[in-house]
Amino acid sequence: MGQPASDNFSPIEPGVFERFGGEAFFEDFAREFYLGVEQVPALRAMYPEADLAPAQRRFQLFLQQYWGGPTTYSKERGHPRLRMRHAEFPIDSAARDSWLGCARRAWESTTSQHNVVEADAAQLWAYLEASAHAMTNTFDEF
Repeated sequence: MGQPASDNFSPIEPGVFERFGGEAFFEDFAREFYLGVEQVPALRAMYPEADLAPAQRRFQLFLQQYWGGPTTYSKERGHPRLRMRHAEFPIDSAARDSWLGCARRAWESTTSQHNVVEADAAQLWAYLEASAHAMTNTFDEF
């Protein structure tokens, strides 16, 4: 199973990228995800760019590389250092859950559209869920 997003960038085993459907799958996933982000004001506010296309592309490239595809992300941006890149944004449980909502809709749509086998789809969802929790950096008070 894939490890959650962290500063330890260790891509998944080869072959998964192709089983998902290659670049087309990740392009569709990132597009669907960012369509959701546009609808959630708290998430949209975390993106200073007027156009979400650059963020969408970065997300696509990161996921492609993580799941065994081209290493374009690292060639263009270096090590992902996801926690560092997200540190400036307060990510609390509400932001995490909103992010997961966008990811869930994109996951359901894209895995269905691309006929991703259940085990691979489950592995992707587990990764997304663990990653969202790993990025949480602002904790609710009890």
